[in-house]
Amino acid sequence: MAVPLSADKLLKALRDEGLHVVEHRSWRTNNRNHKGPWGPTHGVMIHHTVTTGTASSVELCYNGHSALPGPLCHGVIAKDGTVHLVGNGRANHAGLGDDDVLRAVIAEKALPPDNEANTDGNRHFYGFECVNLGDGKDPWPAAQLLAIERASAAVCRAHGWSERSVIGHLEWQPGKVDPRGFSMNGMRGRVAKRLGGAPDGPSDPPPRPRYEPFPGAAFFTAGRNSAIVTAMGKRLVAEGCGRYTVGPGPAWSEADRKSYAAWQRKLGYTGGDADGIPGKSSWDRLKVPNV
Repeated sequence: MAVPLSADKLLKALRDEGLHVVEHRSWRTNNRNHKGPWGPTHGVMIHHTVTTGTASSVELCYNGHSALPGPLCHGVIAKDGTVHLVGNGRANHAGLGDDDVLRAVIAEKALPPDNEANTDGNRHFYGFECVNLGDGKDPWPAAQLLAIERASAAVCRAHGWSERSVIGHLEWQPGKVDPRGFSMNGMRGRVAKRLGGAPDGPSDPPPRPRYEPFPGAAFFTAGRNSAIVTAMGKRLVAEGCGRYTVGPGPAWSEADRKSYAAWQRKLGYTGGDADGIPGKSSWDRLKVPNV
């Protein structure tokens, strides 16, 4: 029986494995423990997000949505290999799965086919959501695959588990396909090799980018509240495109949309290309300071 890692121990395990880790908002107290038990823990489950953009994916996994409240995992693994911690405790990621699979994970044996959904996986698995569309075409950068390997190994090393404690969502719940685009058997092989040696040790964080990376078009929606929106608004005002009566502020609003549409028109966009929803090209040219 494995007692779940504390927030501090999870963070240390990940960083000791050489990962760059970002602590997102109040991740240490963000959980679903009031809806069910957390632990004993038996393994690590890997998913893909079916999204693009780091910031919007992290926010989605932290908050969840109307049909599935957050957190939707414990960590989000970005394309660049950064791990964004969004939850600590029970998370809505695994759902119901096969009890035979759980027994195999506990015994660290080969997995049987998942043909039942009768066991609570949210109680027993750490979950990592990896930013990828899951369409079989969206690439898996080497940095991201290395981070999946390291994150999986970090949790296994902290608990004394082998690579057999690492599974994909598709191996747990019938009908799931994630993660799509790489082999879980291949990933377990990588984890096994890593566990055979010493951890890489804490790495120096990469230099902070000067400008805010494009968070994805889905980020700009009603209800979004972020310092990124404020920084964007200030740049729009500086470019003479502000259409605000008050602000700008952190809540995405119609004034933000109108201001951004003015920026798009200034760049020469017309029609639907100047609808006020940021795209990567216009965003990069706006040069929003990193927040």
